[in-house]
Amino acid sequence: MIRGIHGLFYSSDPDATRAFFRDKVRLPGNDIGEGWWIFDLAEGDLGVHPVEDLSDAGNHDVSFYCDDIEGTVEGMRSRGVVFTKPVEDHGYGLVTYFEVPGGITVQLYQPRYTKGRSRRPARASRPVRKAARKAARAGRKAGRKAARKTRRGARR
Repeated sequence: MIRGIHGLFYSSDPDATRAFFRDKVRLPGNDIGEGWWIFDLAEGDLGVHPVEDLSDAGNHDVSFYCDDIEGTVEGMRSRGVVFTKPVEDHGYGLVTYFEVPGGITVQLYQPRYTKGRSRRPARASRPVRKAARKAARAGRKAGRKAARKTRRGARR
């Protein structure tokens, strides 16, 4: 079962990019050896967008989201992060962009949609639940039958 998503930034200066995310953005993570940091985020989601130009198919994008975009931008600016656009309403959320060493620009947004739905256990569809109940009944019936057989054998 898939438990999460792993994203990558390709950087012209990976050491500076890693230090930026660790020290300025303050993403939690671990050095897995030789300076390779893996940042460990507690949440994630994945969207699939249509393309207008077929040559754009296959491209990837990484964004970060937060609960309070104004407060997050203020905190990041105080640590020297440069934002390239003001916060704007994009419908799905409030959006801005910031620069990362290594030639990277990242979107930061405050979503307007509800997060965390995938953390709840998925409910099985009706046919699956019905089959599971049927199998459980069959198991109980077999267990009762075996118990009766055992009791009869003990009486003899």
